[in-house]
Amino acid sequence: MTDPAGPVRNGRVRYGRVVVGLDGSDSAWAALDRAVTEARSRGAVLEIVHAWPWARTDPLAFDPESEPRRPPVEIARTVLRLAEARAREREPGLRIVPTLTARDAVPELLRIGADAALIVIGTRGLGGFTGLLLGSVGLRLAAHTRRPLLVVRGGAPAAYGPEGHGKVLVGLESGTDGAAARFAFEEAVRRRARLRVLYAWSRPRVRAGSVAAGDHTLPVPGVAAPGAEPEQTVPQGVVAALREEFGQVRVREHTAHGTPAQALVEASRAADVLVLAVRRRTARLGMRLDPVTHAVLHHAHCPVLLVPVA
Repeated sequence: MTDPAGPVRNGRVRYGRVVVGLDGSDSAWAALDRAVTEARSRGAVLEIVHAWPWARTDPLAFDPESEPRRPPVEIARTVLRLAEARAREREPGLRIVPTLTARDAVPELLRIGADAALIVIGTRGLGGFTGLLLGSVGLRLAAHTRRPLLVVRGGAPAAYGPEGHGKVLVGLESGTDGAAARFAFEEAVRRRARLRVLYAWSRPRVRAGSVAAGDHTLPVPGVAAPGAEPEQTVPQGVVAALREEFGQVRVREHTAHGTPAQALVEASRAADVLVLAVRRRTARLGMRLDPVTHAVLHHAHCPVLLVPVA
């Protein structure tokens, strides 16, 4: 029988791993719970990564009334043991690899997750800026990851809705979003969920009209009509092909013009997860996220699953 977690090379499972970053915060524990569910649904190994420098930021690490204070590395080991126990309690049969590192969290998660099926993190990173929903670790990971990245909100809804009632949302903008579209269809199959496809373009390019949206037609400011620019028609063609391939998935399609970020954030209110192609650009200080991805990460009402594109 073939191991669903994939072949092993040099002691590490090469494929079929779900990697979760743990920093001891409330949102990180929520991310761990979600990662357990994701690993179970994929028949994959769960690797829990804890960087011990994070222990210095844990408010429970240093109790002023306790003497002597424990070294950060001992606290980190305790956190990792608690995380492994929590994961095993939630899913007794799950294969778990606990990993402790003294290196910076971002490069370690990128290195360890370089061939993972999924990397999972919470919304609070090492930066801890209270005015933002995503910390510096999450933003840096999103800007550099080459693997799908799931960013879990601390108060996120259940990972999977009741069979047939879960909702996956995917935002598409151009023909380069095919990988994100396929990932969204696969998520819908895995979750036995419905799929909503939202075409979000920066501005209307053709005359007003209507567009098919599942079982009915919606009026929109502009439609992908004959003569529309290629970036409008390509993602719809990709979805049409995927609908045939994944015939068991119930799909509804909508078109939104104006501000893509605003449309995606609003639509995320009714979704269990939002799948989005992540685009990056090279800036003076390194890789930077595009404005839509940046805004969605900070303001979405559900977990966001980023799929890197070239």
